[in-house]
Amino acid sequence: MQIGIVGLPFSGKSTLFDTLLSHKSGEDSYKQKTEAERGIINVPDERLNKLTEMFNPEKQINATIEYIKVPGIEGQKGNALPSQFLSNVKYVDTILLMIRNFENDIYPHPLQTVDPVRDINFINSEFFFHDLATVENRIGKLEKLVMKTQNEKEKRELKVLQKCHAHLEQEKPLRELEIDDNEELLIRGFQFITIKPILYVVNINESDIGKTAEILKEFENILTPGTKLTALSAEIEKEISQLNKEDAELFLEDLGISNPATQKMISESYELMGLQSFFTVGDDECRSWPIKKGTIAQKAAGEIHTDLEKGFIRAEVASYNDLMQYGSLNACKDKGVLRLEGKEYIVKDGDILNIRFNV
Repeated sequence: MQIGIVGLPFSGKSTLFDTLLSHKSGEDSYKQKTEAERGIINVPDERLNKLTEMFNPEKQINATIEYIKVPGIEGQKGNALPSQFLSNVKYVDTILLMIRNFENDIYPHPLQTVDPVRDINFINSEFFFHDLATVENRIGKLEKLVMKTQNEKEKRELKVLQKCHAHLEQEKPLRELEIDDNEELLIRGFQFITIKPILYVVNINESDIGKTAEILKEFENILTPGTKLTALSAEIEKEISQLNKEDAELFLEDLGISNPATQKMISESYELMGLQSFFTVGDDECRSWPIKKGTIAQKAAGEIHTDLEKGFIRAEVASYNDLMQYGSLNACKDKGVLRLEGKEYIVKDGDILNIRFNV
């Protein structure tokens, strides 16, 4: 899973990226770095922590997300998105769009004034025009090809691209367009930007931390299907990440919040991507496995190992809540809540699975 962190200069991309990876870059690193930066983080999950306490395994393995800080949006209207930006953002699963909602005279806003809604509309319009130009360019080439070859696959591709073009002409992002699996396969290679989910992260002042619900109401109108919205103070989140556990808890208490906002942000990203987690437990490891919602048990087994998917027989399943209530898998079995499920069972968030298989 890859999430691309994008935004205008001085919006807080570097600060958030460093916070997520718990490392510092130089104070002026944003001035020198034109390449995308990448880093993998563990997805925090209190349920996995509890399972580790219960089973005391040799190791705990969290699900992971790769974050990519992507430079390249300069805030100049009419300029095409740089090829370097496109080459990095095209292949991410989700876009995290940093939006500045704070004043700082040291770092002037590239559009002169702080206006978060304007910035969102500006960046989305850049994405929109890129996709529209890509569709128009390909349609022009395909129309000529189809006239010559009468190739059926090219005809189908042309039809779905015309469908995309009509949608984009209505100024609607492709993530809102209803297409079937076959149509999606035909256009997958274009990696359209507006087809990707977007998490808007509003970067606020420290003084506004207690007002996030009120602040976010101002942005509700920009939310559309396939988008989510959250707020945080990147500078404060970075400070929290640099503290030890005890000091961090005291700092959070002083701020009147229970957890760092980055934890909520990661959860929002997970949900936006349509992901959930199941767990495997044992003496060797307790592990969280990310899967798409609606995944059947046999496919979930394949996430663990391809042999488990090929030789799948049954899955022993207990819910996390039942395990916490009864205290052990044996107790769950005695209570009748540890059950056997077949390959078509749809795995639920928090399920603990033990795969029976034969290869």
